[in-house]
Amino acid sequence: MTGSLIRPAYGEGSLVDLLPSVLARLGVPGELDVVGLPPAAGYCVLLVDGLGWTQLRTHPGAAPFLTSLPGRSLTTPVPSTTATSITSLGTGLPPGRHGLVGYQSRIPGTTSLLNALDWDSSIDPADYQPYPDVFTRGTREGIATTVVSKRRFTTSGLTRVALSGGTYRGADTVGERVAAVDAAFAQAEGRPALVYAYDSDLDSTGHRHGPRSAEWYAQLRATDALAQQLVDVLPSDVALLVTGDHGMVPVDATHQIDVEAEAGLTDDVVLVGGEARFRHVYTRDGAADDVAARWAERLGDRAIVRTRDQARAEGWFGPVDERVVPRIGDVVAAALDTYVLLLPSVWPRESRMRGHHGSLTEEEMLVPCLAASAEDARG
Repeated sequence: MTGSLIRPAYGEGSLVDLLPSVLARLGVPGELDVVGLPPAAGYCVLLVDGLGWTQLRTHPGAAPFLTSLPGRSLTTPVPSTTATSITSLGTGLPPGRHGLVGYQSRIPGTTSLLNALDWDSSIDPADYQPYPDVFTRGTREGIATTVVSKRRFTTSGLTRVALSGGTYRGADTVGERVAAVDAAFAQAEGRPALVYAYDSDLDSTGHRHGPRSAEWYAQLRATDALAQQLVDVLPSDVALLVTGDHGMVPVDATHQIDVEAEAGLTDDVVLVGGEARFRHVYTRDGAADDVAARWAERLGDRAIVRTRDQARAEGWFGPVDERVVPRIGDVVAAALDTYVLLLPSVWPRESRMRGHHGSLTEEEMLVPCLAASAEDARG
């Protein structure tokens, strides 16, 4: 892919590689630091939901602390969405192996969708994603691992498939997150430690108001302050790593495509999943090529359309386990520019969002990996 489209750099510099690189730096056998992290006795990884590399570099005045830090960009997995990215981060695996291939994907053998954020109580997370997460691997090697996130996520399906191996500390406010991180390192008692902290406020602000709104800029300033507060409480030999799970693009009212109203787009289609910037399209048996051709013709330069086999061949999902194959759409469509692929009668709330993500554009696919140590910050 060329221009502003990004191929996921699995194994070379993606979210998949970040926590395994941390384990490697902490001395875990068999793990590799492919990201190039600074040495430290412990790491606090702050994931800011919705923090894109492009948006951060474009607005340094709103994030003076973050933009002063050394670092690089990483790619998200495909699609560039929270459930897929957090599972790739937490497991160190591409989506083709861990199996959370999008926000909403088909439950194999059914005509139902699994919403990876809300989950479905009939789906056992341990069966759906059988690989051990990075926190489990670290704990087995004597590393103190902790997850700091919202209380309501403590036993969620996404937590169980991606973040189950660490001690969970519920924290709903900025103050609680900072205090929880501080306590986690204090209780490590000299052991190598990995603490993961999650903040969702920038993403929710971007969805509600748009990533170029006054509200979004104000929230970015608050995110900058959170990173500084974390550095202030970290032990001097611990590094803070700041990353995101995806960027975001604003909605253009003239770029809203109603999939239900576009002639031919629902022909031979039994189910549509994904989200507005990345659709999984499940077709009747044998119709994938025809559906892909119709979607490509109708959408033109407004989206990239691929069959499942084409997307796999191009490496969108990394290596794909057999159990994961039917979760991927028979056809996948990634919106370009600021277009969104909407189904208003099915997901009316999505149609009201002012910011979206999920596709393969630079704005959505590149996230930061920034490093700061308390020792450096204190001079």
